[in-house]
Amino acid sequence: MLVGVDFGAERSFDPTLDELAQLAESAGDQPVARVVARRKAPDAALFVGSGKADEIKALVVEHRASGVLFDQALSPAQQRNLERHLGVQVADRTALILEIFARRAKSHEGKLQVELARLQYVATRLVRRWSHLERQRGGAGLRGGPGEAQIELDRRMIGERIKSVKARLAKVQRHHDTQRKARAKSGALRVSLVGYTNAGKSTLFNALVKARVHAADQLFATLDTTTRALYLEGVGQAVALSDTVGFIRDLPHKLVEAFRATLQEATEADLLLHVIDASSPHRQAQRDEVERVLAEIGAQDLPQILVYNKLDALQPQPRALHDWIERGSGVLAPRVFVSAIDGTGLDGLRALIASVALGQPLVPAMPPAEPATTSASIAGQSTLCARSPHIA
Repeated sequence: MLVGVDFGAERSFDPTLDELAQLAESAGDQPVARVVARRKAPDAALFVGSGKADEIKALVVEHRASGVLFDQALSPAQQRNLERHLGVQVADRTALILEIFARRAKSHEGKLQVELARLQYVATRLVRRWSHLERQRGGAGLRGGPGEAQIELDRRMIGERIKSVKARLAKVQRHHDTQRKARAKSGALRVSLVGYTNAGKSTLFNALVKARVHAADQLFATLDTTTRALYLEGVGQAVALSDTVGFIRDLPHKLVEAFRATLQEATEADLLLHVIDASSPHRQAQRDEVERVLAEIGAQDLPQILVYNKLDALQPQPRALHDWIERGSGVLAPRVFVSAIDGTGLDGLRALIASVALGQPLVPAMPPAEPATTSASIAGQSTLCARSPHIA
């Protein structure tokens, strides 16, 4: 069962729950029904309120669901109360993302990062795990709290494990810092691919450098950072191109913290290729979310080329494959439409990267007199004129 709660305009919300369904499928689950509720604020006990919880319970029985997934983060108490009320396992968006990350991590660093995020998540939910010890008696015949001794023991063990994992991650990060410094000394331009998960970053990476990085039509298909040399014929030199982990709406803060070493590839880049799924109806919200995470890791001011990927799936086609748009506060950025599948627009993207490698400005000194026009579908959510105050 998929459950989403709309708390109004103050919080982002996907009324279709399509992204939650994709996350569930990526974790190996099969969505059988969807429920959308509307509230002004979360219910302290059951998150959705007792009436909606009863409705969800009836649907669980009707569809024989084995669990309920919430699109928002649940507190430990809300999760415990919902499991007791519904009679099935309950998980929130954070737990689902962590499970996917745990399955997809391949490198030693990636596994350490996922373990750290999971330990930090579990540490806040120990009280739910030990509710069966609520009648444990303390010393001198006094009734103790809910499994106090066992909780404290587990908390201490988890705390020690977190320290150990952080120390090992720091060692790995020092190794990566040495590699980055060596690349910086070589004078090669450092370029990082960033973007929303499933925007086609790994497919674009493979198309540009002829690599064989795993790429699939699923969320978080790639977690580990890969760096390859991209040779630019027009310049006669190579640049270092890195593929990074994808972002997603409401990405857990602890996960961003755990993957800070991986995301550092983006913060230390000379140029960001911000890959956007041009065919997605939510491309504007996805772009905004990537910008938010970039600001969180301190990479918001780096030069960007906005790469609108999946041109082959966009109908109608844009009239121009290259124009300029505003990123905000009057900052212009070049936009190029490409298809990593059939190669359309890749030459134009290479030319833009080459211009940066040669020290040329990414955008013209003055906005173009006649803005490039694109399809009506793109115009609905994109800025087609560099003078426009809106963000594409």
